[in-house]
Amino acid sequence: MKKIRFYAALYISKILAWGIDVVAKGRGTNLPGEIALKISPDFISHIKNIDPDKTIFVTGTNGKSTTTNLIAHIFKKAGVKAAVNLAGANLLPGVVVTLLRNASLGGKLKTDVILLETDERFLPIIYKKLPAKHLCITNVQKDQVQRNGEPNVIWKKIASVIDNDVTVYANINEPNASSLGKLTEKCITYGVDSNSASFDKKGDFFAIAMPCPMCHGALTFESYNIENVGAFVCRECGFNGKEKADYQAESVDFENQTFVADGKKYDFKYNTPFFLYCYIAALAVSDNFGIKNEIAAEAFKDFVNIGGRSESIEIGGKTMHYFRMKQENPETVQSALNMMAADKSEKLFVLGLDDLRDFKPFYTNTFYSYDCDFRKLLDSNISHCICFSETVAYDAALRLLYDGLDENKLTVLPTSDEKIIVEEIYKHGCDNVCIVTLLKKFNEIIDSAKKYVDGKEAE
Repeated sequence: MKKIRFYAALYISKILAWGIDVVAKGRGTNLPGEIALKISPDFISHIKNIDPDKTIFVTGTNGKSTTTNLIAHIFKKAGVKAAVNLAGANLLPGVVVTLLRNASLGGKLKTDVILLETDERFLPIIYKKLPAKHLCITNVQKDQVQRNGEPNVIWKKIASVIDNDVTVYANINEPNASSLGKLTEKCITYGVDSNSASFDKKGDFFAIAMPCPMCHGALTFESYNIENVGAFVCRECGFNGKEKADYQAESVDFENQTFVADGKKYDFKYNTPFFLYCYIAALAVSDNFGIKNEIAAEAFKDFVNIGGRSESIEIGGKTMHYFRMKQENPETVQSALNMMAADKSEKLFVLGLDDLRDFKPFYTNTFYSYDCDFRKLLDSNISHCICFSETVAYDAALRLLYDGLDENKLTVLPTSDEKIIVEEIYKHGCDNVCIVTLLKKFNEIIDSAKKYVDGKEAE
């Protein structure tokens, strides 16, 4: 009976996935998997040719999509066929869809390896169905407090799937990820040297202390490569992220977009500190799957990330630059701020933090903006700042003032009405507009700006 249910689930879900591809390409990343699991709850166990030793999970708070896509691109260059969820459907239904799309009508997997981005909170559930023997951990940071609570909750979930049969690829510069690598004898570390983009927080009143995941003492960061990631040390137990990793990005050159690992130079097209960790993690995984570094180097040259972190749109003589961020995660906000600060040309900065509508009850917070450092941005030729939000506009504005913004360069809009926001943007002469907000709100601002400009032309 279970076999019959499996084949029914396989055929029905394959047909459904095909139908969704016809009418809405790229949208069928979860629904077919949900249907398959309803028909056959143990669907994955019936797929033939699954080898846990050739199954890789990529998990963590930030960077798992980019890291997965980089590894997949290297595999493709090497001629290794992979079942991979490039669209980022990283819950159990998405995993099922990836497998059924790569399975024959007889239920046999037709790929050499399985490579899956997996949601860190649901990792134990996915692992129970598909016990991967390779686990790449990017980082474990503060994220989605409504769902996740605090990082130690996620640390425990990831730790529950690690034993000496699992090879862990751990970010040595991120305390939580590095400590998870200590739970197995098969740990491969990756990291990044201090470089021209590294910074410290000496004298920063808002610097956040982080507890040591090994002894719970206070960690000291000697320098940061990105927020909460860098050369750290615990003065109480000696746990640290200063040692050279098995795969270390050295001689980082952001201007020429290159880094060196084990004496070989690599290009990295997305030349920001955040993405550099994705590149070196991908190199660690691919090398341990027997792919020559020369192939990885070639893959890095023409890699195109899915769903870029920034885009620019010309409207009415102004260039609207959007910097993608997840407001529920301070590291993504900081990454957006750093990308903006790298541009030294005059700019109008628009910041829109608002309530988070993940599931009810909706909530707001102000502490993420205090986890971020705005000083480099404010020193990068900001002509004016606009803070908008129905809920935390004044809180965000105060945070900018605390980091040294001239109050005369600040406008606070206690609203999320895109028409009011657009009208304020066009009051200022600067044509270089940098916007940090949620994607939905950005799209609403752009649509309103187009109407605003068309209306002006009609007059």
